[in-house]
Amino acid sequence: MNIPNIITVFRIFLVPLVVWLMLDGRMQAAFLLFLLAGISDGLDGYLAKRYGWQTELGAYLDPLADKALLVSIYVVLGLFSHVPVWLVLAVVSRDILIVGAILLSWMLARPVPMRPLFVSKANTVGQIMLAAMVLGDLGFALGMESIVAVLIWLTGGLTILSAAAYLVTWLRYMATYEEPSQPLRRRASSNRQNAPTRNSNEPVAGS
Repeated sequence: MNIPNIITVFRIFLVPLVVWLMLDGRMQAAFLLFLLAGISDGLDGYLAKRYGWQTELGAYLDPLADKALLVSIYVVLGLFSHVPVWLVLAVVSRDILIVGAILLSWMLARPVPMRPLFVSKANTVGQIMLAAMVLGDLGFALGMESIVAVLIWLTGGLTILSAAAYLVTWLRYMATYEEPSQPLRRRASSNRQNAPTRNSNEPVAGS
């Protein structure tokens, strides 16, 4: 548990607090805490790369914290019709798809390396921008309805593209599941074919 991972865990603990503030209608405070979470996300990534504090735990904790925060915010925003239901379904379904694929890979002893795709990074940025603008508009009446409307379609498209890209990458990775054992099977089969045959009249060792 180095400093970046501690910051990431702190961001996870912010999730229920942000959700509670949104449900209580305190959008200004929710927006400010969301900004704090975004700053902490950039800070832990910078520290991990700058000082070589990157760990396997952090590779899983960081996206988990992002998903927990964003999914929770989008569910609450959809609950009060601040964003369309189809977008909430797309965001939640994408993350369920990714988590399910990772768990299945673990069960098959084929853990998938955590390498975020470019379209996934763009999708995360889009989701963060949209959530920040909606919360900011609700909390401070900024009059950003037109920008939010454009971002909704852009974020929705990126979410679908990201889910499809991850699915294709996962399927390609899992397609190699049996390949490492094939040469061994071929070698064993070849050894059996080349093994000398024993005459039935020859004595058997140990008999």
